[in-house]
Amino acid sequence: MENVLSITTFIPLIAAAILAIFLRGEDEAAQRNAKWVALVATVVTFLVSLFILFDFDPSNTGFQFVEEREWLLGLQYKMGVDGISVLFVLLTTFMMPLTIAASWGIKTRVKEYMIAFLILETLMLGVFMALDLVLFYVFFEAGLIPMFLIIGIWGGKARIYASFKFFLYTFLGSVLMLVAMVAMFSDAGTTDIPSLMRHVFDSDTFNVMGISVVGGMQTLLFLAFFASFAVKMPMWPVHTWLPDAHVQAPTAGSVVLAAILLKMGGYGFLRFSLPMFPVGSDVMTPLVLWLSAIAIVYTSLVALAQSDMKKLIAYSSVAHMGYVTMGIFAANQQGIDGAIFQMISHGFISGALFLCVGVIYDRMHTRDIDAYGGLVNRMPAYALIFLFFTMANVGLPGTSGFVGEFLTLVGVFKVNTWVAAVAASGVILSASYALWLYRRVVLGDLIKESLKSISDMTGRERAIFAPLVAMTLLLGVYPSLVTDIIGPSTEALISQYDTARADGGAATVQTAETAH
Repeated sequence: MENVLSITTFIPLIAAAILAIFLRGEDEAAQRNAKWVALVATVVTFLVSLFILFDFDPSNTGFQFVEEREWLLGLQYKMGVDGISVLFVLLTTFMMPLTIAASWGIKTRVKEYMIAFLILETLMLGVFMALDLVLFYVFFEAGLIPMFLIIGIWGGKARIYASFKFFLYTFLGSVLMLVAMVAMFSDAGTTDIPSLMRHVFDSDTFNVMGISVVGGMQTLLFLAFFASFAVKMPMWPVHTWLPDAHVQAPTAGSVVLAAILLKMGGYGFLRFSLPMFPVGSDVMTPLVLWLSAIAIVYTSLVALAQSDMKKLIAYSSVAHMGYVTMGIFAANQQGIDGAIFQMISHGFISGALFLCVGVIYDRMHTRDIDAYGGLVNRMPAYALIFLFFTMANVGLPGTSGFVGEFLTLVGVFKVNTWVAAVAASGVILSASYALWLYRRVVLGDLIKESLKSISDMTGRERAIFAPLVAMTLLLGVYPSLVTDIIGPSTEALISQYDTARADGGAATVQTAETAH
């Protein structure tokens, strides 16, 4: 299909425009129409995106389905996908119909709510497809606006505080990235991402106020991009916006935030940091590995102390993203394959866990763990679904959660055994907080009077969980569905990284010896 990437990207935006222009009124019929338009648009987007997967050639490590045309002031509108980005596109189009279906209970400003999610889908897809630096930045930053509105308008009691904290953290991190992009354009003379991946930025050590900057310009560019992607992941210690955003966001907002938006940070490291700044990445790798290991242990311990279900799962997400950054900067086949697999898997599992919280929140209007207990007596289907995703979150073999964690730990072990040992303790800690949450909410006797009339999941809710269960099991028992697609592209990335790092490292040593 010609221009399949643009068609996939802009179907949701067209649907948002239709809602904005043609739908009038706030009566029940108008609300129902808004929901159906959004649901149909996201389902069609998913079906069209399947053409990308069916025609994709994993053995081709270059960019495929490339579209290129003049855009603005000499800048290019350029889109394409490779083995690293194609599955993130599919993850986005797969999750969005489920988030719309999970929003069926929304009753205030329904049209605006659906428009915000449709625009957000277009912007998220653009991030994973953009092959021009400026186009990427536009999609990357514009995505903040609909999520800011989703949290700020349809969120909880402290939604204004949480939405501004989310916006300011992520926006301020990206300002440094914009400065770095200007420097890259000045040095390379292009904003074309494939060309920049082949361009060699200066890695000669130089002094700034008596401090030697090892890796030179590459290290500075790496740090500027790192400031943006580390906040987006988010990495410890710039993670504090995430629990607040999750707690205050509506259920669908939390699902999109955890399943897709966080993955932009990991994708950025793979698309920019490793291929464009290999020497800078190599210089900063020990720091990133230890920050990731600390994040896994620290945020797992913090999760154990939470009384709010959403906050506990939010801290769990930070811990799981620690495995992702470790795997990426291990810079070997198992590490990067595991990191990408973990991001895809986490999209299904964390999205499902936030949906699990949403199911009982819709009934009881509280996320306080102490308000529950004994739900298995009234909600056996819910108890089974919640148990399944709790075990997947822990990393039980047979689920997709196991594959990603195992591969990243193997990859990191080859690079730094101490980091791997510290990170492995996170597996035990994740079992502690996940099972503690499940026991408090689901197991035991049904004592509380307010819970004695609670109803089990509806047919709509079960239908939402069904594809998530299927994907979590399928990838758990047949992980090559993912690894066969990403493998050749990650192998090419690692080969390019090792070669550039070796060449840059030799040049850096030679420069240092000459200066000496």
